Amino acid sequence: MPTAADTIAAYMAAWNEPDASKRMALLDKAWADDGVYIDPLADVKGRDALAATIAGFHAQQPGARIELASGIDQHHNQVRFRWDFIGADGKVAVAGIDVGEIAPDGRLARIIGFWADPPAK
Repeated sequence: MPTAADTIAAYMAAWNEPDASKRMALLDKAWADDGVYIDPLADVKGRDALAATIAGFHAQQPGARIELASGIDQHHNQVRFRWDFIGADGKVAVAGIDVGEIAPDGRLARIIGFWADPPAK
């Protein structure tokens, strides 16, 4: 079974892979068949739906990438990590955090993404 670090590495690589077939191969390693992905603009279920969401990211943001910007915090089957959205100009456009759940087979069952810092108190 893959480690959480291996799974998240494949997941992050999928977000940065412009080739659809290579992206799907990475998602096969990282994403549960019925995994759920939620962020401020998306709420999708299943590998194909996530692949389409990522394809939309590439279409809207050519040359952009998402980089892991922290270690992986894990307890039980829960994970969280920080990421940076790097624009085509090489600058951080948005920083965010993902909170997720690891399925029994070691792949991601759920990711909930938050963009930017929490609102001020």
